[in-house]
Amino acid sequence: MASVDVVDVHKAYGGVEVIHGVSVSIADGEFVTLVGPSGCGKSTLLSIIAGLEPYDSGTVSLDGEPIWGPGPDRSLVFQDGALFPWLTVLQNVEFGLAQQGMPKAERRERARWQLRSVGLEKFDSHSIHQLSGGMRQRVAIARSLVLDPKVLLMDEPFSALDALTREDLYTVLQNLWLSQGTTVVFVTHNVREAVTLGDRIVVMAPRPGRILKEFDIDLPRPRMIDDLNVAEIAHEVTRWVKGGPQENKGGDAENETYEDDRVLYSVRGNLGPRV
Repeated sequence: MASVDVVDVHKAYGGVEVIHGVSVSIADGEFVTLVGPSGCGKSTLLSIIAGLEPYDSGTVSLDGEPIWGPGPDRSLVFQDGALFPWLTVLQNVEFGLAQQGMPKAERRERARWQLRSVGLEKFDSHSIHQLSGGMRQRVAIARSLVLDPKVLLMDEPFSALDALTREDLYTVLQNLWLSQGTTVVFVTHNVREAVTLGDRIVVMAPRPGRILKEFDIDLPRPRMIDDLNVAEIAHEVTRWVKGGPQENKGGDAENETYEDDRVLYSVRGNLGPRV
């Protein structure tokens, strides 16, 4: 586990500002979901935390140490899994351990244990093309977690999957998180998915990306996406994803409140079983 601190980060591409003054702190073992409209900088922020993308100004740190590039303390799961088709399931999971120089017997044992944790121990000798989309994402998650990263970064890992497969993976991921305690930062366009998985939801505003609002989610786990409380909270979060306050120019985002539909919200929310 580890804490991540992003302070006043700015990022531009070709003179176009993508992220403007983003500050967010993620505690040890916290599961944070990032939501917002397309182009708001969610994936860019994730890449910055991963060390894959430089930023123009501000600071990004892991347990107080500046992040300047990729490292074994962070692991990233992509939408397509990014698995190696020429390797078996087991070889994919143990690949990172082999790169670290771990002896074969030890890495095999560790990789098989991680495959058991995602329910794929019987598929260790299968080729990647023999697996369904959901099974491939389980392999990708196992490959990331077997490295025992301090922070697991996930960029819309379930967006290409069918609804039933996604629901199965929500349970798998929550159980893994509860048992292993890894800090997770998860990017998604699916607000219900964000509520189902996250301890906290961070809503980002359209370009240039800014933190518009945060919601603390106080619901028991494991959660199901069709739970009534999840749906009620998702409704409130969606209003902010779709715009929230129409204007917030030149104000103090920490202290301002906004009225929307005759319901007053503070910028920091705490949503639980009663909304």
